[in-house]
Amino acid sequence: MWHGCWRTTAWRWWPPSASPPACWRSSGAPRRTWSSTEHPADQHILLHNEQSYNSNWPLRIVFCCERPAERGGRTPLADSRRVLAALRPETVERFERLGVQYVRNYIPGISLSWQETFQTEDRAEVAAYCAAAGITHEWCDRDQLRTRQYRPAVRRHPLTGERTWFNHALFFHVTSLPEEVAEGLRAAFGDEGLPYHTYYGDGTPIEDATIAELRAAYADATTGFDWERGDVLLVENMVTAHAREPYEGPRRILAAMCDPIGSLPSDVREGTAA
Repeated sequence: MWHGCWRTTAWRWWPPSASPPACWRSSGAPRRTWSSTEHPADQHILLHNEQSYNSNWPLRIVFCCERPAERGGRTPLADSRRVLAALRPETVERFERLGVQYVRNYIPGISLSWQETFQTEDRAEVAAYCAAAGITHEWCDRDQLRTRQYRPAVRRHPLTGERTWFNHALFFHVTSLPEEVAEGLRAAFGDEGLPYHTYYGDGTPIEDATIAELRAAYADATTGFDWERGDVLLVENMVTAHAREPYEGPRRILAAMCDPIGSLPSDVREGTAA
């Protein structure tokens, strides 16, 4: 962590043409910088490793505090290597063998529409993108898109070779929503139609006991970062998950992703589905 102004020319920044994560918004700052989130201030953002569900992700994220919250707004940090080490061997073995399957339904008014997400009205362009990214897609009715993608649950850091828990299995699991919200979505859409949900890579449900185990492992590995104006926080994305606690008053944290890296071809299995 640094105070005040800080710069570097040693890293490769996330391409300006690349879309930021869905929860990030343009900050009005330089093109490679975004405000970290516009998620409602009274809600938690769960621990996650940025873009771990994609075939490309940043090795590092730089956060800068332009304005700390009046109350709350800490950034929890969890060592993903410790998370992995805390899990039972049988849990790790199953996730390493099967991976994680991410299922998304693009439901306007509840999540982004497919047109907003893919920035096109052309279904052929959606199909081409999905094929290139190792994503299975299907049209469930006249204009309802569902995608599935397989990703590993455990990866090795490209520089250190360390194994790390690197996925969004818990983050996107429906039970990570407030209980009343999860129950309402399940009643309305069923598990298959949820805006976001996760399974083992073969499409089988992740057991409640395993979800509880994941939550406990994250909790044991977590510490908190309290922001002051001018703070700069460098997060090593493949070994550190980050989150956000609720807050009161204005808060502005800028973020930039750098050192992009992509999956090995064997990491992406096109067509894996339930």
